[in-house]
Amino acid sequence: MKKLSLGLLLAFIFFLGCSKDSSDSNTLTVDKTANLKGPGDSANDLLSDSKFKNLVIEIAYVTNYAPTETAVTNFIALLNERSYKDNISIIYQELDSPKKDSLSIDEIFDLEKENRTVYNNGDTLGLYIYFTDATASSDNPDEDLVTLGAVYRNTSMVIYEGTIRKLASRSSLISTSTVETATLNHEAGHLFGLVNLGTPPVNGHEDPDAKSHCNEQNCLMRAELQFGWGMAKMLTAKNGAIPSFGPECLLDLQANGGK
Repeated sequence: MKKLSLGLLLAFIFFLGCSKDSSDSNTLTVDKTANLKGPGDSANDLLSDSKFKNLVIEIAYVTNYAPTETAVTNFIALLNERSYKDNISIIYQELDSPKKDSLSIDEIFDLEKENRTVYNNGDTLGLYIYFTDATASSDNPDEDLVTLGAVYRNTSMVIYEGTIRKLASRSSLISTSTVETATLNHEAGHLFGLVNLGTPPVNGHEDPDAKSHCNEQNCLMRAELQFGWGMAKMLTAKNGAIPSFGPECLLDLQANGGK
């Protein structure tokens, strides 16, 4: 059941779409096509400074579901540690709740089209992260299968903040900021093109049972970190320590322009 659900999720996030805003002569046209590619397609752009020297991150969040300051700080630290960017800045945008218990990836992308304001501009790459109160439509709580985050475009990810908070509340050994950080970092790995998602592997290390996830023990890109049961298990086993990229993933990042 868990493998099937992961496959369905990946099927959702791999679809590719391109569009360009139309406007009259008095309105500035924003070309969004560079931000409407598939997950991992901008891995080198995110990792290196060959095209984009700066990164601006738009954090859109449902009212009362903003990420913790600690998680955002940790996420920026990871980006500075693994990518070559002169400046990384954050823009926050508070949004109304979609007033739905669950959201599909298609629905999340529709919300992004309505609300996103940051796109690639000159030598600055734009990244969009949506923190929602809704759950993933693919969740199956009866099987203890709940999704914590997902990437669905080359510069877009969703974090299921409501699900993260429920997971963290179940154990005194893990905090909301820890689960947020691990989820953000894991999804960043997908945007970086790991594993076989846009960044060619130096050595093969893909989990045969979980596409685009690593087979190294304790690696940040293990498949279970995308789901609640796996995240809780790994964080508890590590006494709340946030997993890091394994040696093979680090080799891949460095080979594709990262640190």
